Amino acid sequence: MTTGSDTGTRRPEDGGRLLRRLCDFNAAIGGLVLVAMAGMTTVSVVGRAFFAHPILGDVELVQLGSAVVVACFLPYTQFRRGNLIVDFFTTNASAGAQRRMDAFGTLLYTLVMALVLWRVGAGALAMHASQESSMLMSLPLWWPYALMLPGLALCVLIGLQQTLGLLRAPAGETAQTAEVTP
Repeated sequence: MTTGSDTGTRRPEDGGRLLRRLCDFNAAIGGLVLVAMAGMTTVSVVGRAFFAHPILGDVELVQLGSAVVVACFLPYTQFRRGNLIVDFFTTNASAGAQRRMDAFGTLLYTLVMALVLWRVGAGALAMHASQESSMLMSLPLWWPYALMLPGLALCVLIGLQQTLGLLRAPAGETAQTAEVTP
């Protein structure tokens, strides 16, 4: 197994710079949420161990925050083509065949992300309409769903751009040089 390469060329029309900035911003938000969850968990564990008083709803907040963190990191990973690739079948394939397989795989990923985006959006609307809330803290459950939407939408945009870039690449160009790069 290998990870996608982040070498290659960028065309001005790719919009790669804007997507890179959006990915970096999204990942920074995810990092802040992750650090906040780690800090809250630490305070809760110390409070439980030394004062018999943990933070109420800490597990609930970590569960809700984890989904948001994953959605924030997904675009960064996809933009850098950092998802795992099983290259068993592509090792001896021609550059054109590798590029077409990469385009097909990226398109499948994009379609799955579009499906997840749609269902998370529908879930957010349903939870907002039903006013569903968390058990301990009574937080509206649609909030984390809504916070996941920008990251998932960014994944879809990146996947579309990468798929089109792979399909538009010249016939002799390898898959690595046809990718959108940071």
